[in-house]
Amino acid sequence: MVNRHSRVAVTAEQERAALDWLSVLHDRPDSGDQATFSRWLQADPAHAEAYAQAQVVWELSEVAASTLADEESLALQRYLSAMDTSRRGRLRHWAGGLAIAACLLLMVGVFAGWQPARWVDDLGADYVSAPGQVRTVVLADQTQVTLDADSAIAVNFSGGERHVQLRRGVAFFHVTHTGAPFVVDADGGEARVLGTEFEVRLQPGGAQVTVLSGRVGVKAGKDSAQQILTADQQIAYDAGVTDAVHHVDSQSRLGWRSGWLSYYKTPLADVVADLRRYYPGQIVLLNSQLGARKISGSFPSQDPQAVLNSLQGVLGFEQHSVLGLIVLR
Repeated sequence: MVNRHSRVAVTAEQERAALDWLSVLHDRPDSGDQATFSRWLQADPAHAEAYAQAQVVWELSEVAASTLADEESLALQRYLSAMDTSRRGRLRHWAGGLAIAACLLLMVGVFAGWQPARWVDDLGADYVSAPGQVRTVVLADQTQVTLDADSAIAVNFSGGERHVQLRRGVAFFHVTHTGAPFVVDADGGEARVLGTEFEVRLQPGGAQVTVLSGRVGVKAGKDSAQQILTADQQIAYDAGVTDAVHHVDSQSRLGWRSGWLSYYKTPLADVVADLRRYYPGQIVLLNSQLGARKISGSFPSQDPQAVLNSLQGVLGFEQHSVLGLIVLR
């Protein structure tokens, strides 16, 4: 196991100074720069520790930024595809430029925790929860929606139906019966309420529906067959295809509402995706084989760093952290 945690306490100001020095030294420094850097490095053991951490993350940042740019590019494409057809025609010629811009901006902002996918999702949202915030809202029909951390929904009650689009993250619904259909749209599929309490979760690929009580009809696409779920049942879908319905402990699975994240044989990549919603910066997983490792256990949601430290002790991965960016490999 490789443990990268600091033996010397490093402040955020020292981390920023270390990154500034990395930038200077990568840009053909003169003898004066080198002498000044040497004095800074020797002035405090924390400076050397901060610089060592910054070197590691700097080396990883190009890969991390590329990984993030892929995600943000997809988010931008989703935003463009959701626009009106006539506007989309005018914008198509510069859609590729947006993806390139996202890549460049991420290379600059990867250390600052800037995440444009959130901005894109929030543009059309009616209710948003911040990273680390679990928020309950009451819709116009008195339906209660609990948003997991870093989640967003858009609401459209018109045409005799109540539609809620899950734009990001996770939402739990306690639906009030009014006679009008209640539908949650997520990643091309839908969950149509035939009962009362259920969760819809966007995943790295597709979406997942878990029923706490009542009945929910799930379709993976507009023309797909409907699957009926009852209490303690779960189904996932992606690209118009549904997995098999399976039994779950829904109370445990929905523990995030009371501050706990519970998993049973869950890929680490999915666990990291959950932790990202509770972490104010960025968490990047660079090792796909590591991401496929299965995790079981319950963890407090409010301390993502402690969860990662615990998982590192079990799985033995490397963890590098500086200025709000955590890189796992």
